[in-house]
Amino acid sequence: MPQESSTPTQTVKIVRFHSLGGPEVLQLDTLPLPEPGRGEVRLRVKAIGLNRAECMFRQGRYLVAPELPSKIGYEASGIVEAVGAGVDPTWLGRTASTLPAFPANAYGVYGEVAIVPAAAIAAYPATLSYEQGTSIWMQYLTAYGALVHFGGIGPGDHVLITAASSSVGLAAIEIVRARGATSIAVTRTPAKKAVLRASGANHVIASQEEDLPARVADLTGGRGARVTFDPVAGSGLPALAQAASQGGIIFEYGALAPEPTLFPLFAALGKGLTIRGYTLFELVSNPKALNAAKDYIFDQLASGHFRPRIDRRFPLADIAEAHRHLESNTQIGKIVVTV
Repeated sequence: MPQESSTPTQTVKIVRFHSLGGPEVLQLDTLPLPEPGRGEVRLRVKAIGLNRAECMFRQGRYLVAPELPSKIGYEASGIVEAVGAGVDPTWLGRTASTLPAFPANAYGVYGEVAIVPAAAIAAYPATLSYEQGTSIWMQYLTAYGALVHFGGIGPGDHVLITAASSSVGLAAIEIVRARGATSIAVTRTPAKKAVLRASGANHVIASQEEDLPARVADLTGGRGARVTFDPVAGSGLPALAQAASQGGIIFEYGALAPEPTLFPLFAALGKGLTIRGYTLFELVSNPKALNAAKDYIFDQLASGHFRPRIDRRFPLADIAEAHRHLESNTQIGKIVVTV
């Protein structure tokens, strides 16, 4: 039998979608209070962090397909109120947030409670609010895995970061700064330039107004960016390849562009480029690497070197509107839903 720290209500509101589509398919369903199974915990949710991957999942365009009706969501913070068999009972009553370390079609965290694997929860510094606590792991683990674990960035490196005003982009800027490298943030228009500079970017390029490869060459003394961190792909990849250094590596961690991705063959041949697909699941499936990443991120948060930026808050009842805002591409930082 699961162990509980209190006796909660017997029904809860859980966000599910019964068909694929836009934000309007998200609905609040009243369901029986779920019990954690072996190796699972139940989190009483206080805040939910939204991620672009969840939009793609809702549309049926993600790495895994939803099984309808489907729950949704990777990141939540709250209090552990029940644990299943085989789970350390000292988790009961503790504040924690969820790691994106489970299949999107097996679990979901949008709702008043969330059932997740015990291995997918982590403590965060007590100085952070629930809203900040749900704005940590997806963004920092994604950036850490590419830039530190695989990319090995350090002093002397130039790192090109596209979609830099996203929560992952802002986390990448902080990690580049912490590692002593130089960040070149890319945004489409000048509207977000000042915010990106204030967030620690060494340089900012507005790609709709500036020649990206020429500007990167300018900023790097003609060497180019050794590491590029890009969630867009599509027709923009050839320009990133032109902006890369000899022997550079381009991490493609998303597919935001609506058009097919063009492989820059001649730039790749001429420069010996590595262009690789990457997701944070490469990191979270490696226990040793994941623990190192969690410790690094926790310490940087505790010291104040990392500060999750929250763009806007929505109540749970407005989950569809929160997703519309997520799809607008106007946000800077994390969109949070409070419960």
